[in-house]
Amino acid sequence: MVQIPHASLQAGDPAPAFTLPDQNGMPVHFADFIGKTDVVLYFYPKDNSAGCTAEACAFRDSYEAFKEAGATVIGVSTDSTESHEGFARRNRLPFILLSDPDQTVHRLYTIPKMLGLFNARETFVIDRQGIIRHRFSSQIDMKKHVTEALAVLQAMPTR
Repeated sequence: MVQIPHASLQAGDPAPAFTLPDQNGMPVHFADFIGKTDVVLYFYPKDNSAGCTAEACAFRDSYEAFKEAGATVIGVSTDSTESHEGFARRNRLPFILLSDPDQTVHRLYTIPKMLGLFNARETFVIDRQGIIRHRFSSQIDMKKHVTEALAVLQAMPTR
């Protein structure tokens, strides 16, 4: 059987629902955020790597601005919950990190592989209705994931 790849998710598409464990091993249901908060869902390749640490710390340093904009920040990688717990503790990350070891959610969100080896760095801004409002990809400008997401949130109509 040949699998035909599905189109990449873009602004205007509904965000796929999922459930994954967080850094404490507790299940997080994406559907629980619908109707309550905007979501900044960012996918990153690996806990504790230089680029991913810089990106996570940039989200941490702007965490209050995200809260003021009415958004919940959620990071996703294929690392284990134990790895996430240590990564969050070491870097004082105040937001949710989700473990997707079998890449189910990566596939739902059409996260490509870079050089065929590692998952790409992608950020989605999803509104309270569960609609993707922005998708951003950059493998080398980690801080731009934060500035892009904040700019989109701040430009969205207030509810």
